[in-house]
Amino acid sequence: MDIKNFNATMRYNAFGTTGWQVSKIALGTMTFGQQNTEQEGHRQLDFALERGINIIDTAEMYSIPPRAETQGSTERIIGTWNRARKRRQDFYLATKIAGPGGMADHIRPDMGYAGGQLRSAVNRSLERLQTDYIDLYQLHWPERQANFFGTRGVSALDGWEDNFLTVMQDLQALQREGLIREWGMSNETAWGLMRALHLAEVNDLPRPVSIQNPYSLLARGFEVGLAEVCLRENVAGFPYSPLAMGRLSGKYLRGEADPSSRLNQFTHYTRYNSENSLAATQAYAAIAEKHGLNMSQMALAFVTDRAFTASTIIGATNLEQLTVNIHSISLYLNEEVLKDLEEVQNRFPNPAV
Repeated sequence: MDIKNFNATMRYNAFGTTGWQVSKIALGTMTFGQQNTEQEGHRQLDFALERGINIIDTAEMYSIPPRAETQGSTERIIGTWNRARKRRQDFYLATKIAGPGGMADHIRPDMGYAGGQLRSAVNRSLERLQTDYIDLYQLHWPERQANFFGTRGVSALDGWEDNFLTVMQDLQALQREGLIREWGMSNETAWGLMRALHLAEVNDLPRPVSIQNPYSLLARGFEVGLAEVCLRENVAGFPYSPLAMGRLSGKYLRGEADPSSRLNQFTHYTRYNSENSLAATQAYAAIAEKHGLNMSQMALAFVTDRAFTASTIIGATNLEQLTVNIHSISLYLNEEVLKDLEEVQNRFPNPAV
């Protein structure tokens, strides 16, 4: 099945080895169910499709911040919209299974990806989403101990038993049954992605087609290792948090952020609140002003036009923000702007990695 939802003002990219042509902007939905009501979520979904967005990203853990009482609410909101609109053929639907870790222990008794966990999670997501299949099924984070979500110092020598092969065999079974079309990774390392690609090749298993990691002007760690893997192995870069949890929108600098704003709600994202993150953000704001650019659009255009980026996940809590973010697709950064951005990166390298 080929998605036919195209719009002249949107731009499209190949999505790895899938053969899909996806909009260079994807709609992120993690606010549906807490910061956004069901009605607001439906409006955002309608608005996005009308403007040529044809890929929607969610997760079983959403809405965010994760709570037992709101777990699955985002998928349910997408599901009621999907049932009402009957436009399933017009978009690619991506969701994620949560791995082990304290933030998601309320989802299933035994968190992980092996031993029937994938099948159980897929079936529940299908039910909430009110669909027969998931286009892109992603592992939300590694099962093993690794450095992600801003952590540091995790040892790779933790006694973890490599079960990549078992997990990939289970994904293949789900794919053969038509429950998922492709699978991808998220918050993964270059080693993890290459491990999966190698096992897929030598065992004739479906390869991961995408990787969804954070990437923004404040967090460019993806460029070291993962970018090369994506380009050489034809894996779709599917970056999230291109505005660094809203920091790069400039609203925190202007004092416009209300108590419901993301960084005010999610206080554990301290890397976005560091002294260097603030200093770099101020410098990026000055560049936007110098060149007469909207700061959010400048930051999004930078991410969207990276060679390894297939589609950039954007989110918003209102249609005004969503409109500004979608319109970033028409912005091309010239060499002078890019040079100025690199100078800030050199002064404050990756303050939010």
